[in-house]
Amino acid sequence: MSTHDKRKLETVPIGSLGVIPLDGTRSLCEKIDEYLVRWRTERENEQKDSLVFMGYHRDSYLVDAKLPRFGTGESKGMIMESVRGMDLYLIVDVCNYSVTYTISGEENHMSPDDHFQNLKRIIAAVGGKARRITVIMPFLYESRQHKRETRESLDCALALQELVKMGVENIITFDAHDARVQNSIPLSGFETIQASYQFIKGLLENVHDLTIDSNHMMVVSPDEGGMSRAIYLANVLGLDMGMFYKRRDYTRFENGRNPVVAHEFLGSSVEGMDIIVIDDMISSGEGVLEVANALKQRKARRIYIAATFGLFTKGLKHFDKAYESGLINGVLTTNLIYQMPELLQRKWYISCDMSKYMAYIIDTLNHDSSISDLLNPINRIQSFVERYKNGDILKPE
Repeated sequence: MSTHDKRKLETVPIGSLGVIPLDGTRSLCEKIDEYLVRWRTERENEQKDSLVFMGYHRDSYLVDAKLPRFGTGESKGMIMESVRGMDLYLIVDVCNYSVTYTISGEENHMSPDDHFQNLKRIIAAVGGKARRITVIMPFLYESRQHKRETRESLDCALALQELVKMGVENIITFDAHDARVQNSIPLSGFETIQASYQFIKGLLENVHDLTIDSNHMMVVSPDEGGMSRAIYLANVLGLDMGMFYKRRDYTRFENGRNPVVAHEFLGSSVEGMDIIVIDDMISSGEGVLEVANALKQRKARRIYIAATFGLFTKGLKHFDKAYESGLINGVLTTNLIYQMPELLQRKWYISCDMSKYMAYIIDTLNHDSSISDLLNPINRIQSFVERYKNGDILKPE
């Protein structure tokens, strides 16, 4: 176990660890499982042979669960092994549209609603026998519908309340669209985690001529809603930041929202600067490319777009065009949600692997220890940047 892998966990596990991968998360969960198996095999603990550590070392922590469907498309959740007294972590990717099922002979792609229903089925199949249930839902279900502006549903709040009523003790998500949605379940555990360290690691491992100081680089938020993540990253790296304000046409309503008329920039000059545009998600991608275009008009040098979730709902062609024309130099997103195979082949794309980070979180929570240092990785980021400046970072193979 390397120095960077070591995590001192002296406390007793809350229960035997089990990770349940829901449909579409198997590959990510297998990576997480590999870390857990290796760490727990190598970890020294004076109490590990005691009764409370029974089942601590296993060949795999993945729990076998199935979601068979009838010909009508109806389904049920099934747990294929005992989970009594276990500390369970259910991992679900509500954005994985590559998962399909058959209705009356017709192939149907799973929607976020289907994935959320499957999550509830597995919780129901556990039947209250687990000691604790934690749901890890990287892309928070219905998180873009988190507040009411007119007569409309509050889907995210209702979903969180439903999970809590079913016995879920903790909900872990990544870069929630608006973290205030946790106010709907004020007595339950809710964590929203940033991928800041993984973005910096991915960028610095793949771009070797960056000068990380306020004279050569800037962090930019594409809208006012993402200010906090841009401020955090800029402060940790010692950079200036800027922000775009979305001017909307409130007389029209298209695709569920008022259309953006223009992006107005607030901040110092970006001329000759390398820019990190950081956001929570790339949906169609039109917004971030408009921001990149506005930055180029202001004579920015290189532009790298970092977003936790790469949805790419309108395909990759406009990103290909933007890269070929020199508008953008790279796009970074995580593997927390489904990545289409063709995305992974793009020259402009950098995938940020979150499996080790998620394994850290699961391992630590199972020991009922604090994850504060994982939620705020300032030291890890600054240490990595220092190694980069000293020329110690090599490009991954």
